[in-house]
Amino acid sequence: MIRKEEVFKIGRLGKAHGVKGEVSFQFDDDIFDTADADYLILELDGILVPFFMEEYRFRSDSVALVKFCDVDTQQRASELTGSDVYFPRELAEEADDVPSLSLLVGFDIIEAQTKQKVGTIAGIDDQTQNILFELEDGRLLPASDDLITSIDTKLQQITMHIPEGLLDI
Repeated sequence: MIRKEEVFKIGRLGKAHGVKGEVSFQFDDDIFDTADADYLILELDGILVPFFMEEYRFRSDSVALVKFCDVDTQQRASELTGSDVYFPRELAEEADDVPSLSLLVGFDIIEAQTKQKVGTIAGIDDQTQNILFELEDGRLLPASDDLITSIDTKLQQITMHIPEGLLDI
C-alpha cells in the first residue's frame, strides 16, 4: 500500500480527451518527464493507486495528455477526472541532485545559525519570479539559493540562513 509520506502531489487530472482513453493532466511539476518513471499515482476514493502510462504528450507548459494502460475508452477516462496526481518521492530523489520544488512540501525549515526549526513547508508560491516557501503558520520565506545552505532529502530538512527580522514580516 502506498502511503502519503512516500509521494508528493504534482497535479490533477482534467477531462477525458478523445474516445481512446486519453485524459488531460494539469501539472505543477514536470518531474514525471525528467525522472525515470513508468507510472503516476492517482488518488481514487482516498486510496493511492499506481497507473502505468502508455504515452503522454504536452499541450502546453502546464498541461499534458496522458494515456494510461487499460484505460481505453472515453467513459473510463472520465471516471478519473478530478483525481489528484502524485509522484513517488524516492524516484524524484534519484532523478536529480536538485530536488523538484513540489518535493519540498512537508520539509522542515531549519535556521542555520541556531539549528532551530522555523516551520514546515505547506506549499510553494511560484506565481512570481521570486519563489516563496509557504509555511504551515502562513509565513512566507524566499526560496533563494543565497539563503539555502543545504537540503537533506532523507531527513526532509532545508537549512537556511534567515536574515534577522525576516520572520517578523
